[in-house]
Amino acid sequence: MFIKSVRGFTPQYGSECFLAENATLIGDVQMGNQCSVWYQAVVRGDVNAIRIGNRVNIQDGVVIHGTFEKAETSIGNDVSIGHNAIVHGCTIDDKVLIGMGSIIMDDCLIGSGSVIAAGSVVPKNTMVPPGSVYAGVPAKFMKPTSPELLEGEIERIAKNYIRYAAWFTE
Repeated sequence: MFIKSVRGFTPQYGSECFLAENATLIGDVQMGNQCSVWYQAVVRGDVNAIRIGNRVNIQDGVVIHGTFEKAETSIGNDVSIGHNAIVHGCTIDDKVLIGMGSIIMDDCLIGSGSVIAAGSVVPKNTMVPPGSVYAGVPAKFMKPTSPELLEGEIERIAKNYIRYAAWFTE
């Protein structure tokens, strides 16, 4: 892993975290426990703060950033951010699944228990209500999150990534 201090900030992370050898954490980053940052992911807190809760998996190729003096990034607990997604200057509440290749822009709020479908673009200032599935370019409301989707996908993926990370720390 590559950890770099910038502007007097050094990334901080909790216990039982897995950081892949070529994952990058820079600057004002605070991450909770049982998180994983996978191969070629970049968490770049150089221009604004990035706050990440517990049990968050940041999959291969993800970029997390913010906007200088305007938009920090806040990610809750039990969040999965799919491969090659971009999360930029937004707030993601607890138990959210961000699909592969999605883009979440500045000042968005992704409510708890929501899914952003793979390949979606969530435009600046979008408020995704809790328990919603959004998809498309631009992303739009598709349906409410069912109990099966919440348990069978959102919660299952978050738990699985804790297991996967353990394989790399044995």
